[in-house]
Amino acid sequence: MVMGDSFNTSLFKQTFQRIFSKDFNGNFRMAFGATLEVKTSRELKVAGAIGPCVSLNVKGPCVSENELGVGGTSQWKICGLDPTTTLGIYFEVVNQHNAPIPQGGRGAIQFVTHCQHSSTQRRIRVTTVARNQLKHIEAAFDQEAAAVLMARLGVFRAESEEGPDVLRWLDRQLIRLCQKFGQYNKEDPVSFRLSDSFSLYPQFMFHLRRSPFLQVFNNSPDESSYYRHHFARQDLTQSLIMIQPILYSYSFHGPPEPVLLDSSSILADRILLMDTFFQIVIYLGETIAQWRKAGYQDMPEYENFKHLLQAPLDDAQEILQARFPMPRYIHTEHGGSQARFLLSKVNPSQTHNNLYAWGQETGAPILTDDVSLQVFMDHLKKLAV
Repeated sequence: MVMGDSFNTSLFKQTFQRIFSKDFNGNFRMAFGATLEVKTSRELKVAGAIGPCVSLNVKGPCVSENELGVGGTSQWKICGLDPTTTLGIYFEVVNQHNAPIPQGGRGAIQFVTHCQHSSTQRRIRVTTVARNQLKHIEAAFDQEAAAVLMARLGVFRAESEEGPDVLRWLDRQLIRLCQKFGQYNKEDPVSFRLSDSFSLYPQFMFHLRRSPFLQVFNNSPDESSYYRHHFARQDLTQSLIMIQPILYSYSFHGPPEPVLLDSSSILADRILLMDTFFQIVIYLGETIAQWRKAGYQDMPEYENFKHLLQAPLDDAQEILQARFPMPRYIHTEHGGSQARFLLSKVNPSQTHNNLYAWGQETGAPILTDDVSLQVFMDHLKKLAV
């Protein structure tokens, strides 16, 4: 699925060409008519899957009664596969309260994928993994994978439920997690702490709540479907970029570096490169934009400024070459109309309401009534304790 203004745009043409890229054997990077079967040992049951798949309604002893996503089956049909196609599979631990599995017990999961490769071969891939039964989830909690799987659940629910209901459900799940795994004194929000295994999870949920996957305001139904479609089929790294975009800073103070996705990172003497997966945004700070308009980059004595302007362009080109579908490329500056793509994504730690309370004019105030990450965390702590 590609979203563009017309069939004549370079965005559509280049994405269309990449569909037909070939591997080193000269075969198209795709497969067709795939089925995925999941088998489990008696300690686990399959609750469902979320991704570009449909249920084959194959019942069995390993199928859970509690459905998550496309559930009630142990087999799914996938019409087309490419190297990045990723499904989220959800499991239920059997009898975890009444008859807990003894320490050291292992639950086994087997994924069996059948497909017709573009070389006309019929292929089967079998992957078997064992899951250790842990009493201390913190030791093995993968907060990035958990954030993406919860986000897929939220997006799946958003297809059939009202937006505010989905946000309330996400909030309840986050509060329950903080109550269970947070360290705090009763009725004392200041004492609340999360271990390193969970520390980034609330931040992912904050950005997910503001994302176009759950916020349909200002997006057409086509756009919402496009964003949700790609979110449900990309791998972990790309999904995290969609939830919380990456922001890089370029300045004279040192090499390019990742910076916080925050309004305090928008400074006059910086160039910012933001990757949201769907867009690549290059933003010139106020001073940098003025220097460029004055033509300093064309003067021999300011060659270092010319290199500074070129560095984000080269990095953006690398991302554009590798990304599928082709992202929209946006080059803007302070005060430009397309700066909204950056301003709408950053955490609004400085707004028109609290700008003067900071006592210093660092960063750019965001004209929004959205709460900042700090306010979000303060409310979360109060509700958790």
